Amino acid sequence: MATISNYTANTRPARCVMVLGTTSGAGKSWLATALCRYYSNQGLKVAPFKAQNMSNNARVVEGIDGAWGEIGSAQYFQALAARAVPGVRMNPLLLKPEADTHSQVVLLGQVSEPLTALPWRGRSAVVWPQIAAALDQLRAENDVVVIEGAGSPAETNLHASDIVNMRVARHANARCLLVTDIDRGGAFAHLYGTWALLPADERALIHGFVLNKFRGDASLLAPAPQHLQERTGVPTVATIPMQWHHGLPEEDGVFDDRTLTPGVVHTTVAVVAYPRISNLDEFQPLKNVPGVRLQWVRSPADVAGLRPGDWIVLPGSKATAADLAWLRVQGLDGAIAAHAGQGGTVLGVCGGLQMLGEALIDPAGIDGNGPGLGLLPLVTVFEPAKTVRRTSAAFGQLTGAWAPLSGVGAHGYEIHHGQTAQHPAMAAKGDVAREVMPGIAWQNPAGNVLGVYLHGLFEDPAVLKAIFGARAPTLDGVFDGLADSIARNFEAGVLEALIAQGSAA
Repeated sequence: MATISNYTANTRPARCVMVLGTTSGAGKSWLATALCRYYSNQGLKVAPFKAQNMSNNARVVEGIDGAWGEIGSAQYFQALAARAVPGVRMNPLLLKPEADTHSQVVLLGQVSEPLTALPWRGRSAVVWPQIAAALDQLRAENDVVVIEGAGSPAETNLHASDIVNMRVARHANARCLLVTDIDRGGAFAHLYGTWALLPADERALIHGFVLNKFRGDASLLAPAPQHLQERTGVPTVATIPMQWHHGLPEEDGVFDDRTLTPGVVHTTVAVVAYPRISNLDEFQPLKNVPGVRLQWVRSPADVAGLRPGDWIVLPGSKATAADLAWLRVQGLDGAIAAHAGQGGTVLGVCGGLQMLGEALIDPAGIDGNGPGLGLLPLVTVFEPAKTVRRTSAAFGQLTGAWAPLSGVGAHGYEIHHGQTAQHPAMAAKGDVAREVMPGIAWQNPAGNVLGVYLHGLFEDPAVLKAIFGARAPTLDGVFDGLADSIARNFEAGVLEALIAQGSAA
């Protein structure tokens, strides 16, 4: 089990601002990212923190003792917004769902089989010392730590075993903002109910309510904010307008089908949305490319109108064999094969690459056995050891639809149990995949099907430039836009008051 040494915080630890939510999807990740960039823009040294994240969207970052590790994508982007080097202490516990009642547990960047086997409530006592130590180290090294909660802090069935919301807030003596999604309706009831269910000492840590995703005339909110403050003593400190295209990947949900950039659509990128999809956030940059439309695919009807120049993408999966079985039940296997057979462009990323091959072989019981889609003459064997690393490599010579990537250097990350290679029996018959990036990427002889293990391709400006001849907005531009938004929409002086001296223990 990964550990970090015991650490005593210095006498002037970082001031901590914590973002709590009335529900999942209220806007915690968005607001925490905006705060990271806002405070960094003030010349402060900032780090993000989320004690426990549940997500199959993960990034490879600096780990303990020089090893690469995994954290949730949201904390990775928050670190970039803070102009900090992403590290495993920023998200010490990551839960990666593999089924409705089971998750793989990643502690300080490394998979922990003992923790994975523990019951949910039995886990908190074991992991809390590592979580507290990680937070204390970040507080000792920074001026401000922006902390993100999870779900709602008022889930009374989880309060006794809490390690991500109010226990963290108490440990850091954090000044907390409680954000709600007003577009859902019932926002003031959500805010009041959450506040009312907290114990008195935890209510005292709530310093402001935030109304997120507002559409309409803000003057019509009165007198609700005033009534809420009379009942709770907590002011509503910000009303943030609905922002359809803020440019930040959605942490847990799928993207909508709205095209960010106006103009004629020349390429539709249809991403298969199977149940255990992972790392979906890596496709966000495609929404920003002029002329590209990103859409989700769940049935053959969704791909019926695709042209040969349009793409079908098989993304990563946390359960490749199960998602491949789902794909077949939907009839998507035939639709994908038909698109490829007509010369249509197909891309498989990580689990999607594995699906494109001839077979999945699982001697260790990691993922599952099964036949592949047969679009690449490859075979994947699942191994207990997990490949987790940052990768930089250049594509070799490609043909067909992917030819523009020839010679292009790409930067990204790998997270996979499977090891993929040429199918030997098929090679003996002359059916050979072209290995266009050693051990990482393969192409079919016709040139329209490509499979890669490298996540994050479309976050690389060189790749976007090669394929589309265009550049997407930079992440720095996105982060500055988020910071500008909260600067406009928070009451004057609130953000400064949250980090004023005396707010930390």
